[in-house]
Amino acid sequence: MKRAIVSVTNDLVTDQRVHRTTTALLEAGYAVTLVGRMRKSSLAFSMHGVEAVRMNLFFEKGVLFYAEYNMRLFFFLLSHRSELLFSNDLDTLLPNFLVARFRQCLLIYDTHEYFTGVPELMGRPFVQGVWKRLEAWIFPRLKKVITVNDSIAALYFKDYGTRPAVVRNVPMKSEPTSIKNKADFGIQQTMKVILYQGAGINIDRGLEEAIQAMAFLEGVVLLIVGGGDVLEQLKADVIRLGFSDKVVFAGKVSPQELRSITPIANLGLCIDKDTNVNYRFSLPNKLFDYIHAGVPVLASRLPEVERIVSEYEVGAFIESHKPKHIADCIQALLVNQDLMQRYSQNCIQAAEVLNWDKEKKRLLQIINS
Repeated sequence: MKRAIVSVTNDLVTDQRVHRTTTALLEAGYAVTLVGRMRKSSLAFSMHGVEAVRMNLFFEKGVLFYAEYNMRLFFFLLSHRSELLFSNDLDTLLPNFLVARFRQCLLIYDTHEYFTGVPELMGRPFVQGVWKRLEAWIFPRLKKVITVNDSIAALYFKDYGTRPAVVRNVPMKSEPTSIKNKADFGIQQTMKVILYQGAGINIDRGLEEAIQAMAFLEGVVLLIVGGGDVLEQLKADVIRLGFSDKVVFAGKVSPQELRSITPIANLGLCIDKDTNVNYRFSLPNKLFDYIHAGVPVLASRLPEVERIVSEYEVGAFIESHKPKHIADCIQALLVNQDLMQRYSQNCIQAAEVLNWDKEKKRLLQIINS
């Protein structure tokens, strides 16, 4: 059997795109090994028919983490036979590229975002320059590159004259095995639930302002699901503002459990800020997760997000990140039951188009070509 090794720098559990990639590789006839990391906060991981290798690393972040992980990944790839290497994001690309050239095997590079434009690199020109030089050396030499939307594909074409194929972050068509109840999170049944979910609860996602907006709302609870760099600061903000009864943190959960949580929401937030090129052209998993759960969306007007929300009429937009404005938009939607019902029905119809059964055909064509 042909073997494929899929590598990421995360802990494998919450990366839905990698899970979907893996299912496509299995369908294409590959035996698949996933390589990631193990952290103290990592959840258990298992996927039928897939071998998982999770590295315990000495360094948790920064240049020493990337150096350690890439060195260990290089020797792992070199010592394990594979016909296909599948590299996710620039921080795994160098060892994959070197080993693919040495072994003369197929390499597919999946850039989940415009990596050198991530907010973590803003204001750090030296570090950003290192990643950019690495990308500029490897990218033009790659034969198979995919990314998440047309806007990011256009950025790479402008940079390197190579346009990646687009495979969007749309969910599989599947019903959750169970649905969580509001009481599972200590939320009264009479309360409306505003949901923010995401694997990366980081700076400039709009959550700081969403929490502040709760000062202007009654009968509403903000449920935050996921983990990230600013999570502890957000928890501190909630305590400082005295909003412990208005904001609930559900923590990091597996994609399977997430599917059982999303449907309890009345409204899903997708309000990233336009503070950097990566956020500007993002098309987050959570947008499609809301749609598949029939949950209307309140979004910021980022180009790719606005295109989906407007084309399928699945929600409304904020025009600024002022907390009072966000609260007013939430309130206007919640009191308009006819509009919310129409958005919810449109979500169900959109899910028939925006699903992995259709999207994976593009990926399978790239894998098999």
